[in-house]
Amino acid sequence: MNKQLLSICSHYGLLFLVLVGLVTSCSKTVEPPAPYGVLPTEHQMAWQKMEYYMFIHFGPNTFTDVEWGDGKEDPKVFNPTDLDCRQWAKLAKEAGMKAIIITAKHHDGFCLWPSKYSTHTVRESLWKDGKGDVLRELSDACKEYGLKFGVYLSPWDQNHPSYGTPEYNTIFSNTLTEVLTGYGHVFEQWFDGANGDAHKGKRQEYDWDLFHNTVYTHQPHAIIFSDVGPGARWMGNEKGIAGETNWSRLDIEGFEPGLGAPAGDTLSRGNVYGKAWVPAETDVSIRPGWFYSPRTDDKVKSVNQLMDIYYTSIGRNSNLLLNVPPNREGRIHPADSARLMEFRRAIDESFSENLITGASLQSTDTRGKSPAYAVENLIDGKYDSYWTTDDHVLSSAIEITLAQPQTFNRFLVQEYIPLGQRVAGFTLERWDDSAAGWTKIAEGTTIGYKRILRFPSVTAQKLRLHIHESLACPVLNNIELYNTPESFGSGDNDTDENPFYDISPDKWKILSPNGGESLNRIMDANKSTGAYLPQMVPIIIDLGEMLPLKGFTYIPSDNSGEPSISRYNFSVSRDGTQWTNVKQSAVFNNIKNNPIRQDVLFDKSFEGRYIKFEPVETTMGGQEYIIAEIGIITK
Repeated sequence: MNKQLLSICSHYGLLFLVLVGLVTSCSKTVEPPAPYGVLPTEHQMAWQKMEYYMFIHFGPNTFTDVEWGDGKEDPKVFNPTDLDCRQWAKLAKEAGMKAIIITAKHHDGFCLWPSKYSTHTVRESLWKDGKGDVLRELSDACKEYGLKFGVYLSPWDQNHPSYGTPEYNTIFSNTLTEVLTGYGHVFEQWFDGANGDAHKGKRQEYDWDLFHNTVYTHQPHAIIFSDVGPGARWMGNEKGIAGETNWSRLDIEGFEPGLGAPAGDTLSRGNVYGKAWVPAETDVSIRPGWFYSPRTDDKVKSVNQLMDIYYTSIGRNSNLLLNVPPNREGRIHPADSARLMEFRRAIDESFSENLITGASLQSTDTRGKSPAYAVENLIDGKYDSYWTTDDHVLSSAIEITLAQPQTFNRFLVQEYIPLGQRVAGFTLERWDDSAAGWTKIAEGTTIGYKRILRFPSVTAQKLRLHIHESLACPVLNNIELYNTPESFGSGDNDTDENPFYDISPDKWKILSPNGGESLNRIMDANKSTGAYLPQMVPIIIDLGEMLPLKGFTYIPSDNSGEPSISRYNFSVSRDGTQWTNVKQSAVFNNIKNNPIRQDVLFDKSFEGRYIKFEPVETTMGGQEYIIAEIGIITK
């Protein structure tokens, strides 16, 4: 080989080596960020993506018009005339829900299936001559309509004779086994911590380890819900409002459901460094109460109220469990079903056009400058692709340039939570041409699985998402932008607890206590202007005339942090001297968690001119209490 040929070979050989080096360098894999903190399980991730499903409260309470039965009701009272679980499932599917959870056993102990561990069941009812099984019909209906099936079983049982003894824990475990092995796949096991001792009844030391092991033995994939999970947690209220800061992490060691749960504000917010992944589920009813009552047929929440709940639950890193109680026929009432479909249309209309589609994105940081973590991943529609930064970068910004100026009022952002929840503070800004700078539109703290910011409509072509606080390098997988209607419909029923009076209170006079004109706020038809009363003294009212007294109405403060009456005495009198006790140490069940109007009907009518309402116990355990409104029922 001559020298010229050797020179050419040498030249191209060197070029080849350079090219190989460049290719090798460019193809070097940039490692993904390490997981941060505790992480969701595969089953928790599947649960989180469901977002929205139906709660069904159904049982003897449906027919007795109470929220909590006492276990003494005759099981024959349960007799739906046209039970149709397929109607429930079809409606849930059409409403966009992904599952149904039913109160298989509430605090009264009544079982919606013919349990061999109880004598207070559908077997003892008149429905289908005792041969029916609501759980069978509903689980079959869920399968037919492609919905997941979940069950609520209260460990509190006011009917079972063994409640309050060590034997009961085994009985309840066997009851769980019966349900969890008899009706197919159960996606969620719903527990609350209600206990007889907390309500002046029998005390039961619940064996939660036994209960949890029973669930996982038969349904290992099931999400166990309670105040402290372990699969998902209660949000701390029944209004449909998750905390604006909402970590999916929680410290659960040393806590248990019920009175042993963390404080309500902790449940609402979670713990930033919590040692367990226990995401939030927000439960709320479409009506003021949980069970059906004909008195609430005109008090179904409006679409505007439901949309508010959507944003304060799903829009704040929480799933939404919306209760829709069947009526005494065993069907969901037309008012509820119509509202659910209106709600579905409002959601669809609100999120039909993502204005970010076609936008160009730039980020101040990209992990290893690798296209695998490019900011464009935020708009590719793929859940498992994401944008992230280098490990040391805890603050970063993403600029969004729309194809043209747009008017918008909603911004949606998601973290890739399989790698943990990280973001603790962020702002959304728009470019202001007149000021030649960035103007803040809205801000938030946590993001989690999904966060939706609401703000007054603005118009802009350039936006900036600024992550200014993150516990580890931020990892986001989706952003969206919308211009939604600010209101849907006329807003009817936006106040679902309007006070009413059968008889005008114009003639009424408060005889005791002596609180001046401020006490008149308890009968001014405005539930926002209540009055505090001291030292648990009773309130005595002269109605101004003899009336047929069939019941009374008490409206507490709608703030669960204020002292409402939870246990009371109620008396009536013809002359203000001789009193007849109508209710003695009676209970407003669940009033602390769900402080709604309480309508109490007497067993019979009493002629009287005077009423005495005496608190025995308050939700806060103190000596003062609040009344927002009080009324009487004469019809």
